[in-house]
Amino acid sequence: MKIPEYASSALFDDRERLALEYADRITFTDQDVSDEFFDCLKQVFNDDELVELTATIAWENCSSKFNRAFRIESQELWSCTREQPDDD
Repeated sequence: MKIPEYASSALFDDRERLALEYADRITFTDQDVSDEFFDCLKQVFNDDELVELTATIAWENCSSKFNRAFRIESQELWSCTREQPDDD
């Protein structure tokens, strides 16, 4: 599965989809975190969770840019541990 398919994937619950949309809105310059969207986030995540989520997204964006500039390849440290549900 490609991550752009998160919105329709059964691998993610609604809370995870919201966090991934937030990451998209922070990451892509053609998107925005509107006041309305942030209000939706605050209904699902508490203040501490929002700070941690935002910091993690920002760090990953920074790290990605840094690594790309220095041609640092992925260390393959992440692996998906969830199994994809059967389509039966």
